[in-house]
Amino acid sequence: MMTPAIRALKTGRPGRRITLLTSPAGAAVARLVPEVDDVLEYEAPWVKATPARPDSAADQALIRQLRVARFDAAVIFTTFSQSSLPAALLCHFANIPLRLAYSREKVYGLLTDWVPETEPQQGIRHEVQRQLDLVATVGARTKDERLSLGVPDQALESVRRVLRERGIGAQGPWAVLHPGSTAASRRYPPELYAEAARQLVVEHGWQLVLTGDDGERGLADEISQRAGVPLHDLTGALSLAELAALIAATPVFITNNTGPSHVAAALGTPVVCLYALTNPQHTPWQVPSRVLSNDVPCRWCFRSVCPEGHHACLRGVPPDAVVSAALELVAWR
Repeated sequence: MMTPAIRALKTGRPGRRITLLTSPAGAAVARLVPEVDDVLEYEAPWVKATPARPDSAADQALIRQLRVARFDAAVIFTTFSQSSLPAALLCHFANIPLRLAYSREKVYGLLTDWVPETEPQQGIRHEVQRQLDLVATVGARTKDERLSLGVPDQALESVRRVLRERGIGAQGPWAVLHPGSTAASRRYPPELYAEAARQLVVEHGWQLVLTGDDGERGLADEISQRAGVPLHDLTGALSLAELAALIAATPVFITNNTGPSHVAAALGTPVVCLYALTNPQHTPWQVPSRVLSNDVPCRWCFRSVCPEGHHACLRGVPPDAVVSAALELVAWR
């Protein structure tokens, strides 16, 4: 969701190069973004997924690396719940002369350009719009505000071969179903996914491809068993580039509010998004979509685990609604 803002920075001056400093997981995606020229991997100690380290050796090594590179400027992208100041201090120590970010605190000399943080107290923007607004304060704008992702030719050919070998799409409609999510609160229940899959296969003659990472094999197995119909299971079998290629090829992509939904948006693939009401700012951006949820009083909880324990914002979405949304998007395309 940062890619339109990155495009605005990239095209703001001829010859400008963009290096993205990000986590190892972010780096895997960044290498598929055409506007990114180089990627630096860094497990920042202020990010919750980073394991504790005994000392600051890795952080000091990164500061030395940034100094040697002599960057002209740094833009620090954060969600509204994150502080930009640890990254700003890092860039200050690396002697990067221009530093832009949102900040809730008084920054004095730590940032050369900063925008007061107003979210969520004064409303919440879509994450894409938030980052576009940030770079616009220093004159970086783009007319093309679509998400950006490129798919390598090798990945495209690999996926085409798999589709040919399995006979997927040769006769009749098909779709990709990606049922997982790192946040438990954002997962549509597997028994409901299974019923939607059964209806699409039995009542409408669709072929369905299941995707996910290695840790989601059990979830895919459960959906297959509950559905009781043939499904093409590619869970754990695809690289990130191959998953992107498959998403680019499918007529419609069915998933939760999770990273691959934004991959689909970047590739122009229509999305049926089972959207848990945890965060309002992550809906599919500028792509044909159907966003399905059940309204609840506890909406916008910003939690990774349902604090009420009922998952009603997703459990209240009937499988029939998923089927209808998929049929509508295929008809649109």
